[in-house]
Amino acid sequence: MIIVALAIVSLHNLQIPAALVRIALALLRIIPINNGNSSYGKPSKQNLRPSLSIFYGMVLGQGIFYAMACMFEFFSFIPQNSLYHRVGFKGKWGMESVNMYYAYASEKCKQGGVLAPKKISLCTFAMDSVKSDSSDNQLTGIRMMHHFLQSEPTKAQLLSKLATSTKMMARIIRMLDWGTSPKNTDIRLYAAKVVAELAKNLRVVTIPGTMQLVSALLDTESRLKRGNPLLDTDDEQEERHDRVLNTEDGQEAADSQLQRQGQLLDTENMLETQTSSTQQVGIHEQNSCVLRCWQQILEFWSMPEELPPIDHDLLPVLAMSIIHSLAGCDQGNCVEISKADDLIPKITRFTRFKSDTMNTEAQQKILVKSSLKVLQRLTSIGGKIGITLRSKISQDPFLFSNLAEILGNNKSSQESRKLVAGILRNMAIDEKTRQEIGRNKIIITKLMQAFLNAEGTTSTNPDHLSRKVAGQALAMLTIQSVQNCLVILKEPEFMKELKILIHDKRYIYVAASMLRNLCLHSEAELRDSDLKELCHTLREVWERIMDADGAELEILIGLSSQICKVNPKDFTRELDNGQIKQRFLKRLIDTLNENMKPSSHCPGIRRMIVEQIIHLMECNSSYADCLSEFRMTEALSMVEQTLSEAEDYRLFLGDEGFMKYNVPLSNFVAIAKKMYVLRCVMAQAQENRD
Repeated sequence: MIIVALAIVSLHNLQIPAALVRIALALLRIIPINNGNSSYGKPSKQNLRPSLSIFYGMVLGQGIFYAMACMFEFFSFIPQNSLYHRVGFKGKWGMESVNMYYAYASEKCKQGGVLAPKKISLCTFAMDSVKSDSSDNQLTGIRMMHHFLQSEPTKAQLLSKLATSTKMMARIIRMLDWGTSPKNTDIRLYAAKVVAELAKNLRVVTIPGTMQLVSALLDTESRLKRGNPLLDTDDEQEERHDRVLNTEDGQEAADSQLQRQGQLLDTENMLETQTSSTQQVGIHEQNSCVLRCWQQILEFWSMPEELPPIDHDLLPVLAMSIIHSLAGCDQGNCVEISKADDLIPKITRFTRFKSDTMNTEAQQKILVKSSLKVLQRLTSIGGKIGITLRSKISQDPFLFSNLAEILGNNKSSQESRKLVAGILRNMAIDEKTRQEIGRNKIIITKLMQAFLNAEGTTSTNPDHLSRKVAGQALAMLTIQSVQNCLVILKEPEFMKELKILIHDKRYIYVAASMLRNLCLHSEAELRDSDLKELCHTLREVWERIMDADGAELEILIGLSSQICKVNPKDFTRELDNGQIKQRFLKRLIDTLNENMKPSSHCPGIRRMIVEQIIHLMECNSSYADCLSEFRMTEALSMVEQTLSEAEDYRLFLGDEGFMKYNVPLSNFVAIAKKMYVLRCVMAQAQENRD
């Protein structure tokens, strides 16, 4: 069999016949010389015989080496198959890639000679293929890169090589804008996949034009343009109609082809089932050791099928994945994103399910989810660049109606609703945007349903995080917004539901923040039943204050302060009748002393404490004496000496403060000290009268 195979191979490879001819000719000449049957033994030619022996010996050796090389080349399929399976390639392209790699390595060895590198890695081959002028080599190289980025060992090796080659990175990114031929389309697709992985550690400022190329990927959505009878002429409408018909015909042809392929696959599956059942009968009759060897041989010779394209392979989806990774990698990338023309409007365009698109419903859902992920990331950016991004995003006139549609659509996934709530939460940082969101009352209503859970707060919600984000969005929307607070209070059982959530450690701070805002901005609208519900939360809030710190403590003290303001009678009764009074008052002063240096994490904690002190002394002046026992005046004086502009803001994103208070902290400190002095004067006057 081997001889027959060699004979077949020799028809396509003239090296074997040439090697055999070399061996035969060398033997025909070297044997007579060494046997002395020639005239080379004469004294005049005594040096010629050894010279010819050496010469023909070299020819013989060369022929033998050539023959051995050809034989080894015939068996090269063994290491090639081994490499194919070890690397994890699939399909025909994988085997072609291995063959190209072997040819590449062979050429490198021939060119380098003894100086050729001992090891030629697949990553090096992939990078050199991408730099090639051949589109076939480029496609092979970029597909190999994408494959290597899917597993950690090869990913680390490839990233280390790319990190030192800015030119290679630039070339891969330029592939995002290649032509529309079928081969270039594949190159563009895999280049987008590779860039989506590289974007996690990429600074686009080093490669000018990156954002424009990524933005161009968002224009590749298949859409059926709808005409306007007031703007389009008849010939334009007819041309558009013809394109629609051609598209439908092409779609029908594709569907029929898929149906035929499905029938063929069904037939193949039936045959495979029959074959496998026959093999199973034989399995029980054979030795298990032989069977395992046979299975290993079959696996070695098998070629795993290539995975079919999936919906995530859409170019707009990959583009938004790139933007999402870039925004989370470097603040400078966010600057470049904000500078890119029409990039943000293209992203917000995908937040709506479209009827004028050729994408399937599953593809549209993926596009919507991808756009929501990007928008949530962009709206969470801090600093001045975050303000710019949120401003650009809010300029889309359809954005909030699209988000409301997603919240109200029963077919929307839980993850999509959570992303929408996160976007609304982040956008509500800006006062103007907060009011604009509030005008779309459907948004607030749906957020309330998501937070309170339509099945009741006592039921188990499978996605607590989604519920919490909805609550955070409501809490942000109620800050400094009387309008939004009034919309929420129209729900008759809302205060009762919030009271229940105060006792749930997962939602206590979100519920407490909302309750504080409702008390602050809608005091006149609170019913007696609402005030009672508020008082029922006090003991839980006070107990939590004893253990909480940071931003959580700020929220709880803020709620306690507002309850004291709107319902002072019940507040003092609860505080005096309980055993927590001294602990609570001491905790206030201790926290004031511990936070003499303002923090961006909880910039308003001293403000909340001073407000609580003021409201305590307003509802019962005797609390001033209790607070003085813990050296309240010294603490207030220290606050007055260490005032900071940062304490005039509710929160910070990066180094930028948001939601500035109308009244500075210094005014509250002055009021508290004045009230305490007045209490001392009144107490002294009372003693004099007595």
